[in-house]
Amino acid sequence: MVDDKKVNQVVEERNALDGTPGYELPLLLFAGFRSLIDRLHAELAEQGHPDVRPAYGFAMQAIGAGGATASEVGRRLGVSKQAAGKTVDRLVALGYAERTDDPADARRKLVRLTPHGIDALARSAAIFDELRAEWAGALGAGRVREIEESLRTVVPADGLRLDAAGWFGGT
Repeated sequence: MVDDKKVNQVVEERNALDGTPGYELPLLLFAGFRSLIDRLHAELAEQGHPDVRPAYGFAMQAIGAGGATASEVGRRLGVSKQAAGKTVDRLVALGYAERTDDPADARRKLVRLTPHGIDALARSAAIFDELRAEWAGALGAGRVREIEESLRTVVPADGLRLDAAGWFGGT
């Protein structure tokens, strides 16, 4: 039989470094991420991009300036080719991307951003700059730089993975 008092003491000792429970860090990081992303999308909607969703932004980043195949988009996002294909289909339907012949290989189709997609990414970049400036106003520019540098220190070099959907059972 487990002695609940001893189990709780072990947990309390692990969290006694500064009195903050360990589970708060990922929740706060996620909440900060969500607040930025939600504000971004509200502003994008006001600026003429009401259909952009976070997954579409990640996919447009994965397509990049030079274009990519659906398989490459899937690899860059850490999702299946089929899941990437569905997202690309939606981006094409919304006018953010188009499929074109690959000039280097007639058997391949490239996905390229349209001017509408490029506009959405450019507006996103400007909005993120505004949101970062708001955080700097609230926390101080030095603290924001410290947060960014600290995260760069602890995030693995290949840590900019965009496949969060898999955590929640999606593809």
